[in-house]
Amino acid sequence: MSAQGSQWRPAAPRGRPAAGRGGQQGDEVGALVFDIGSFSVRAGYAGEDCPKADFPTTVGLLAPEEAALELDGDKEKKPGKVYYIDTNSLHVPRENTDVLSPLKNGMIEDWDCFQAILDHTYGKHVKSEPGLHPVLMSEAPWNTRAKREKLTELMFEHYAIPAFFLCKTAVLTAFANGRSTGLVLDSGATHTTAIPVHDGYILQQGIVKSPLAGDFISMQCRELFQEMNIEIVPPYMIAAKDPVREGAPPNWKKKEKLPQVSKSWHNYTCNEVIQDFQASVLQVSDSPYDEQVAAQMPTVHYEMPNGYNTDYGAERLRIPEGLFDPSNVKGLSGNTMLGVGHVVTTSIGMCDIDIRPGLYGSVIVTGGNTLLQGFTDRLNRELSQKTPPSMRLKLIATNSTMERRFSPWIGGSILASLGTFQQMWISKQEYEEGGKQCVERKCP
Repeated sequence: MSAQGSQWRPAAPRGRPAAGRGGQQGDEVGALVFDIGSFSVRAGYAGEDCPKADFPTTVGLLAPEEAALELDGDKEKKPGKVYYIDTNSLHVPRENTDVLSPLKNGMIEDWDCFQAILDHTYGKHVKSEPGLHPVLMSEAPWNTRAKREKLTELMFEHYAIPAFFLCKTAVLTAFANGRSTGLVLDSGATHTTAIPVHDGYILQQGIVKSPLAGDFISMQCRELFQEMNIEIVPPYMIAAKDPVREGAPPNWKKKEKLPQVSKSWHNYTCNEVIQDFQASVLQVSDSPYDEQVAAQMPTVHYEMPNGYNTDYGAERLRIPEGLFDPSNVKGLSGNTMLGVGHVVTTSIGMCDIDIRPGLYGSVIVTGGNTLLQGFTDRLNRELSQKTPPSMRLKLIATNSTMERRFSPWIGGSILASLGTFQQMWISKQEYEEGGKQCVERKCP
């Protein structure tokens, strides 16, 4: 089939008249890039350097009997369901509102909820009709055929978009780092994965996953607070607090007339406190954890929202150590989970011997969890010890927080604005002729 036949003509970059159309259409619409991860939703226009929208993937869902009573205001509505989406709306304490995520294991599980997120993104962030913009969406490398087809159908039938493309997150991350071959180590909220990419394609047999990631670190922090008898009080409960001496019991007043919030929502707000603690206090040790070294660790002072404050020393290194050395973690004895370094070497070992030099030569580090202080230094050190002498190891990790969190989105933004990409889209016409099965053929 000639590329011409069903080729969807892309828009000229916004602000420049489209060539050959008499230039009468001054502003043309651009493609949209969606990268929906377990932790946050990132969306925006292709060709821009960062997403317009970045908000939690977690949403609040009002209990069905309440939903019937209030279908108005700034909420996303589905028949009989009211969703509270985006940071501000999600943070309001409400009765009978549960917290849930549309994804499970990086794949779409709850389609109503997923659609509510798309509706919200189009209405509040993109502020434009879905029918005007082709969409490039990222997907988990292990996404199933059924889910890919269902998503393609949803985008063409429900949103009536002009063109669509699905691309694996790891491939997009490699593109964002100027590579088409490399090993992408992605450590996000729910799991840490090593994904070998060769010439822009994923080598499925080499994918290695470990559940040791951001949520695991949060769980370890929770246990630490329990041991130290530190109560986690999320900001929504606090009316006022007084400054207290270090280590002294906090002195704070609880808000009156608080709604009876659900357990899942309360947990979500506690987790946000823990995530702030992780980012501010924790640090990955340079070399395997050692009691003596940890004892000399400079302490970091941290204050909880309720005013309780104290210094943290050895704990700073002890908690994230589990990412690299799971044998160190209480309750994980005899476990088969792999530390970060092992995830990488196992993955490369499962690939053809001829392409290993290319993988060792560009290990690309991405995902919010890799922003823990000292993460890349430790990984570099561990891999240097394990890399065969005949190979050259190169770790690629941008210093910018934004690029490390958004790299699949940035890769999508680059890809969807390339001239050579324009014949790769699944056009509406192709979808109408070939049905949803065309996603398997067109999107590797």
